[in-house]
Amino acid sequence: MEFLPGSGSWALPLLAVLLLSLWFVRMRQRGIQRRGQVVEHLDTVADWPPEVARVMTIDERHAYELLRRAMPGFMVLAQVPLSRFVRVPLRRSYSEWLQRVGSLSADLVLCDAGSRVLAVIDIRSQDETARSQRRHERMARVLRAAGVHVSVWREGALPTPMALRTEFAAVLRRTAAKPVTSRPMPLIPVAEMEEVLAEGDRMAADFTHEPVPSAFFDDMEAEPMGRR
Repeated sequence: MEFLPGSGSWALPLLAVLLLSLWFVRMRQRGIQRRGQVVEHLDTVADWPPEVARVMTIDERHAYELLRRAMPGFMVLAQVPLSRFVRVPLRRSYSEWLQRVGSLSADLVLCDAGSRVLAVIDIRSQDETARSQRRHERMARVLRAAGVHVSVWREGALPTPMALRTEFAAVLRRTAAKPVTSRPMPLIPVAEMEEVLAEGDRMAADFTHEPVPSAFFDDMEAEPMGRR
């Protein structure tokens, strides 16, 4: 075997860099494994003492009341995880999808009387960080790909009821044009349910897409031993 002149001057440093990289990768894998083993033995309640917090911020509560007044007869839900009303194919890791976007929550969700999602209201801060902006844009991209209308509201600059009705009138026309068939599904309890209960019972049999079960992720991957 012939070596080019001066080849030894770079071959040894390159070999050292490769060995060092392999060592770092191995140490990182061991660290992840050790952290996983530690988490396995932690108690869900004792090691993470739970405390109750508000579901919505002040701006979100104002937006919620505005949407309810502007769209009477429709169902308004708050802080709904995307994994609850968006389905994805299972050809790839569902846990990976959850980490990317499925665990994010829609601030407000406008539904018809049968709980079918018509639009998502994304309430964004006036001074959001670049990371927060990317997260919101990723969520909006997923929702639009699923055929859900996304309306962006800014804190402190909420639209008027008239502007809301004008915007969602077009959404309702597009939704009404889609043919839908499905078996009956239960209504989700919300405030003042009696206003939409009778209409919801009549329309429930006509709407599609049952909600994603709350334990859907539990069915995908078995719970590790020792976790409580």
